[in-house]
Amino acid sequence: MRIATWNVNSVKQRLEHAVAWLGETRPDVVCLQEIKCVDEAFPREAFESLGYNVAVHGQKGFNGVAVLSRLPFDEVSSGLPGDDEDVQSRFIEVVVSTPEGVARICGIYLPNGNPVDTEKYPYKLNWMKRLKAHVANRLAYEEPLIVCGDYNVIPEPVDAANPAAWVNDALFLPQTRSAFRELIHLGMTEAVRATTDEPGLYSFWDYQAGAWQKNNGIRIDHLLLSPQAADRLKAVGIDKHVRAWEKPSDHVPVWVDLAYKA
Repeated sequence: MRIATWNVNSVKQRLEHAVAWLGETRPDVVCLQEIKCVDEAFPREAFESLGYNVAVHGQKGFNGVAVLSRLPFDEVSSGLPGDDEDVQSRFIEVVVSTPEGVARICGIYLPNGNPVDTEKYPYKLNWMKRLKAHVANRLAYEEPLIVCGDYNVIPEPVDAANPAAWVNDALFLPQTRSAFRELIHLGMTEAVRATTDEPGLYSFWDYQAGAWQKNNGIRIDHLLLSPQAADRLKAVGIDKHVRAWEKPSDHVPVWVDLAYKA
């Protein structure tokens, strides 16, 4: 079963790309971020016609997450627990059933946190603290859990083409990276680094300063796997070629293959 994550940076603007990529790779479950539309405006028919069930947690003009699944949803919930006043649409969770049991999948769009001298950075750290509590809660279920999305975290220097350019950025500050490690230390496996130590693997290239042409990228889109999911891990991929398409998202899809019969 292939599970993918992709920050599409506006699902309406990237609809043709999404349809083309889905036809090319045929993932079973896809978590989308930054859909930038309300639920009612999500182009669900385009995905349903490809055989996907659709779950959306949207927000007008900003943020927004969605899940596409070839498998029916057993459960759908949205909004990260822990702060009833947080109205930003950044979290969606689904459960799907396979012949070999369930998989619980969380799609996240973690706050950017910049500028760091504003309220945006404490919001990011608090969101990560809430995510850690939620993941700990879900790990108690002892079932395959995949927490994937745009984490807005550069885990290590190797995950940036030019680490020095990010030392004062919310994506790379020590507190950010420490909070990310705390998530992993709950017992989660970061899929890409579980399979390779290769440098030069990125999932985001800025639109500015020829970042794509220079391969000046960073790796901020991650899939974290519970022990039960990590035991099924077969392969990982980053579909870098999508960034070269006309008018692309600044992110590309990242995926894992898990040993399920979907």
